[in-house]
Amino acid sequence: MNKNAEERVQKLFAGMKSSLNGTDPEFAEILSNFSQDETVSVSRLTEKEQMLCILSALLGCQGIGEFRNMLHAALNMEIDPIAIKEVIYQAAAYLGIGRIYDFLVAANQIMEQHGVKLPLPGQATTNEETRFGTGLAKQIALFGPDMAKRQTEGPALRRNINRWLADNCFGDYYTRNGLSDQEREMITFCFLLAQGGCENQLRGHTAGNFGVGNDKEKLYSVVEQCMPYIGYPRSLNAMNIIDKVSGTMEKQ
Repeated sequence: MNKNAEERVQKLFAGMKSSLNGTDPEFAEILSNFSQDETVSVSRLTEKEQMLCILSALLGCQGIGEFRNMLHAALNMEIDPIAIKEVIYQAAAYLGIGRIYDFLVAANQIMEQHGVKLPLPGQATTNEETRFGTGLAKQIALFGPDMAKRQTEGPALRRNINRWLADNCFGDYYTRNGLSDQEREMITFCFLLAQGGCENQLRGHTAGNFGVGNDKEKLYSVVEQCMPYIGYPRSLNAMNIIDKVSGTMEKQ
């Protein structure tokens, strides 16, 4: 392991031992040098953004073993537990309860090991009466006035899901405290690129990221940060989408 990777591993994973060091030392060295030095050294993301991206990508690809490892690392780096929980909560809208439940249970166990008192302070800003209106307003702010038209002009058979997108996806999650709009769009981008098969939604949220100030260079850095955890194919697919959306927006 090179010096930079070794120092970072000791910092991130203090108090943890990896069985791979004993059973697969060469592979462990490759992983550490690449994920904890080579890709980190070129990142333009903050440490918080790096960790939020990694945790989001691991949720998206269902990598619960590495999620456990990186959650320990995030807490060792003093990433706010509220921000981490908000990542998991928001993942429910993009991955479904069935795929995030075990991650939430694991996060609770690991946070308690780190002395985090649960439950954390509430972050909701809406209630049953306000979640639809506030959520729709957030949709419009992030994606433009056409979002309102979905409620009135969308196909009748999509009436329910269009309303749920406003009151649940945005009203229940995007309006919460704990993460900024820029961070929420960034982690949504990571959920989508990591799970694959969501290219249409990834295009929409690429544009959404541009709208909140996460520019092309930053999104490339997001993909690069996720790449060790999700592989090259999905990373290259995401970069192609970034290029196409960016090109389309530049022509407008």
